[in-house]
Amino acid sequence: MAWIVLILSGMFEAVWATALGKIEGPQSVGAITAFVLGSAVSLGGLWWAMKDLPTGTAYAVWVAVGASTTVAYAVATGEEPFSIAKLLLLLGLIGCVIGLKVVDG
Repeated sequence: MAWIVLILSGMFEAVWATALGKIEGPQSVGAITAFVLGSAVSLGGLWWAMKDLPTGTAYAVWVAVGASTTVAYAVATGEEPFSIAKLLLLLGLIGCVIGLKVVDG
């Protein structure tokens, strides 16, 4: 269960990161709300998962899932261009995180 919560909380990292980029001032109530809620869910899930998982591995997975989801969303919405290099680097990041899990057992 901790792994599922960790993956989902990593995906919420993309919510707050995307919302943070859309905040243009105090009038950006929707983006601010998404940022605050996304941050709370993301960090809360990381905290909960770290009760059962090694800290370093949990944090690395959380960051990798968040980074990958954020980039995938940005590419899908046209905010960032797609490139093979970007894809390969993200796959490398994910591969390294999987390697950490394998090493931890």
